[in-house]
Amino acid sequence: MNVNSPALTARAKSLIAGNSEMADRIRAHHWSATPLGPIEDWSETLVATVNLMLHSPFPTILSWGPEMVFLYNDAAIPTLVGKHPTALGGLYRDVFHEAWNLVSADLEACFYQGVTAVRDNMLIPIFLNGVLEDHYWSYSLIPVYENASIAGVYDAYRNTTEIVVGARRLRESETRLKLATEVAKLGVFMWDTLEDRGVWENDRMYEIFGRSREDGPINGTAFINEVVHPDYRQAFREATESTLQNGVPFQFEGMISLPDKTLRWIEACGQLQPKMHGSAGQILGTIRDITEIKIGEEALQNSSKRVYELAAIVESSDDVILSKDLNGIITSWNAAARRVFGYSAEEMVGSSILKLIPDHLHSDEKTIIESIRAGKRVEHFETVRLTKSGRLIDVSLTISPIRDDLGRVIGASKILRDISGRKRIEQSLLQSEKIAATGRMAATIAHEINNPLEAVMNLLYLLRPMITDPVGINYLSSAEDELGRVSHIAKQTLGYYREHASASNASLTEIALHAITIYEPRCKIAGIEIRTALLSSAKIVLRRGEMMQVISNLIANSIHAMPSGGVLSISVEDSKGSPDGIVLTIQDDGVGIAPEHLPKVFDAFFTTRSAIGTGIGLFVAKQFIEGHGGKIEIESKSDTENHGTAVRIFLPRATAYHGNRK
Repeated sequence: MNVNSPALTARAKSLIAGNSEMADRIRAHHWSATPLGPIEDWSETLVATVNLMLHSPFPTILSWGPEMVFLYNDAAIPTLVGKHPTALGGLYRDVFHEAWNLVSADLEACFYQGVTAVRDNMLIPIFLNGVLEDHYWSYSLIPVYENASIAGVYDAYRNTTEIVVGARRLRESETRLKLATEVAKLGVFMWDTLEDRGVWENDRMYEIFGRSREDGPINGTAFINEVVHPDYRQAFREATESTLQNGVPFQFEGMISLPDKTLRWIEACGQLQPKMHGSAGQILGTIRDITEIKIGEEALQNSSKRVYELAAIVESSDDVILSKDLNGIITSWNAAARRVFGYSAEEMVGSSILKLIPDHLHSDEKTIIESIRAGKRVEHFETVRLTKSGRLIDVSLTISPIRDDLGRVIGASKILRDISGRKRIEQSLLQSEKIAATGRMAATIAHEINNPLEAVMNLLYLLRPMITDPVGINYLSSAEDELGRVSHIAKQTLGYYREHASASNASLTEIALHAITIYEPRCKIAGIEIRTALLSSAKIVLRRGEMMQVISNLIANSIHAMPSGGVLSISVEDSKGSPDGIVLTIQDDGVGIAPEHLPKVFDAFFTTRSAIGTGIGLFVAKQFIEGHGGKIEIESKSDTENHGTAVRIFLPRATAYHGNRK
């Protein structure tokens, strides 16, 4: 494709604006062989509409004339894999012959009757690289008028397949979560303490509290005053205040009174959920009826006349109940213990309790024995234990002293509850809330940012004819590129939207250089010296936009970490070990990250910059890097004399997109 070909007249060159791939292809196309005729003979309306299409950041198709001659812009190229560039100048019915029966009615109604069409998430299978695939599309068709008659159809669209599929997967995840809570007999609740509003998420909540769905849930004030037993109301208030003020997990165990005055025991556990706006005030968690467990605990301390009854309760309990002497030797072992740990009673009675405790937690057992010797009770101690297969499980322990007839402590009874399922459920609930919060934030970003971005892009388009010197034109093009990238970043928020641009061969060194060029002026102003060691010239298959976003975010983090200036080192080198790949390192001598924060830096919404941080940058970066099949690691020190942060990214030469290169 040669825009300087003699076949292109000066008028043809001047009619089509811009230096994009499609602008060049439209100039060079042999239009005389199409119903549109030579480009020099095109009407002003057609030329203006083509230029409008070329400068749109959204995938756009222009169908012109009753034949519906097919033109499209650069943003549409990724959606035309296997059709581009031969689709240019063809007829719409030929380009999308596989979908013509689905879209022709809208197109013809728009062209012949001027009917505007707007479709959301419409299933339209299309051929991509010769393979018919199901894809979902949202599009709007607008008639283009010329001399009071319709001359063409302007089609702005986007591929919404990942959004539709993601929503479907979320529904499936919620179904699995619901099944898990039913199996575990857990009630699920949400309590908005700011509005004093409760939401009961499943039927088990109503069963636990003896209410019907018609009665509805109980708000927090009524729950404390009418449901919680008077002896436990203060404990409930303290647990709530501790969670709201300190962010610690919500934990409460106590008695409740049902509408028929029956008393039951419950255990409530939850997490404080951040709100998108305002202060935190939602507690999301689970409730379990533990009446049988409490009965079991009390039965262990009853007189010898209830030994047989107690043995039956212990043996039939869903929770592990065992006893041990003050030397930690197991003296009883119930059926639930056999089921949870995999050891028979013959294997465990007479053995040390340390057989179930990981080596690094042996000191905890010594502390527990000391408390038991002193006659103290250990309640709801959450820890981990070791099964026969070597698997670690999350457990909650309640340990009570066993006394002889003279009141002397001779051992301990231990009720152990496997809470692995509850932990997984709580984590799933928390992740679901993060996904929902991310979706709300992504929608806000798209609404609040994309509209002004489009206005700025239009202003740059109007400014282009006024700038003639090469340097100015270069700066203008860079501004348009960066604004386009910002628009895509907004759509890619938290990795729940992925642009359909194909991965391609690219140099990590070139991408790093581009990012450095953008941030270099800012670094100079901040007194930051940039040192580079860009030693790799290798090209690998990757998504350029994602890697640019990752590098830009890491550089911006380093700049924030050096408010008084410093040194920013960026290196790209070939990996000398195995597996084979490329290593990108971004290092600064800034304030560093506190040791207690390091394990959480890749968590969504975690940030130490409360004024300006959103806590999603490293979360998204990790998703992008792992999506390529790579790894990202962070080392940091925050000592007064020894401080700074180093981020190391490894990408294999054969990335996850290696087979998808276009």
